[in-house]
Amino acid sequence: MQRSMRRKDRELDREEALAVIDKCSFAVLATVNPDGSPYTVPLSIARDNELLYFHSAMEGHKIDNLKHDKRVSLCCVGDHRIVPEEFALFYESAIVSGKAEEIINDDEKIHALKIISLRHTPKIMHMFDAEIAKDLSRTSVWKITIDEISGKGRRPE
Repeated sequence: MQRSMRRKDRELDREEALAVIDKCSFAVLATVNPDGSPYTVPLSIARDNELLYFHSAMEGHKIDNLKHDKRVSLCCVGDHRIVPEEFALFYESAIVSGKAEEIINDDEKIHALKIISLRHTPKIMHMFDAEIAKDLSRTSVWKITIDEISGKGRRPE
């Protein structure tokens, strides 16, 4: 359930929040441990319309949590700059709530990995097919469906 933003003057609209996702260097994924406590981990993401993709090892803490509870929250920070003389931080951020689902179908996995690679390693796409042939079977790929998104920013005037 999305709460109303307290600082309406800093609220970003949906398109601005999506733009933050598209430019963030990495995102922080929050998952739920089996005991109900939170667990967060940074990861590289890429967006394709209303889906966010990430890849992972086949096992580990994050994967155990996602298999236990698919609910996630993702925090993305775009442009940011500390302005010490103003005791200020200029920033833009986006928060996504959604559900994570492992991609099993190889064609969909390859599509997701291509989206991720185009975003993060566009200059070496000529190596993509060889990497897929080598690593596809040992790479876990996940998608997050955006259920809710909010954005907030403090920008120079």
